[in-house]
Amino acid sequence: MYSRKIVDETFRLKAQGLTDKEIAARCGVSLRALRHWRYGTRRGPEVEARRADRTTYCPRCSTGSLHKEAYSYLLGAYLGDGHITENKNRPGVHTLWILYDKKYPQLIAYCRAAIEAVFPIKVFMADRPGCTAIKAASKHWPCVFPQHGPGKKHDRPILLEPWQRRIVDEHPQALVRGLIHSDGCRVINRIRKASSGAEAEYHEYPRYHFTNASTDIIDILTHALDRLDIAWKIHVNKRMPRYKDAHIVSISRRDAVARMDDFVGPKY
Repeated sequence: MYSRKIVDETFRLKAQGLTDKEIAARCGVSLRALRHWRYGTRRGPEVEARRADRTTYCPRCSTGSLHKEAYSYLLGAYLGDGHITENKNRPGVHTLWILYDKKYPQLIAYCRAAIEAVFPIKVFMADRPGCTAIKAASKHWPCVFPQHGPGKKHDRPILLEPWQRRIVDEHPQALVRGLIHSDGCRVINRIRKASSGAEAEYHEYPRYHFTNASTDIIDILTHALDRLDIAWKIHVNKRMPRYKDAHIVSISRRDAVARMDDFVGPKY
């Protein structure tokens, strides 16, 4: 019988992205024990009671409450670069995946905290080429993300339900922050200005970009920007093959960039 301290340590190490073999070696436990703690059927009365309490956390199909600001952020992250899959080995259980560039550990920690604030569940990290997958399993992800469906998001309608619209209208900054953190950027624009009789001068200024192939997601972002009175422009990309025909929202006016810096800022 392993102590509660050891069991909790294995979950902590898993959240840091270690493999089961690495965790087993570090904690001195068997792989079989690890997998039973996470997925197995040998559960004592204490675990069953905890699971019973967790069945009521969903705010849509049960009596749970929703942290609205965290949800607005997480909705933006999901719409920007997230998806939901169904677990083939556990019918009815879905996994939310949010992909963040591994260069930005603070953003990864921020997203993980948002997930934990929305649902009281374990959050795990998985390394992927060039990015970190932040993931958490629950039966209730489709309840709070009704936009989930087969295929790519830009191939199907992405429309907010009235209850979602009320939340993002109340917390538009959190939504914009989630969208920019997941699939946007803050860049330095450099413009060459020639002057007669002198060498060309270069002027630099910051701007924000958000690129997405779904016009519905673009509309969700621009609606939130309008509520914040942040000026934006939009154009269709024709240059980069990866984002061909995608829509790019650009925020470049000095006052608009200053507003964005107040609650979004550079990625880190």
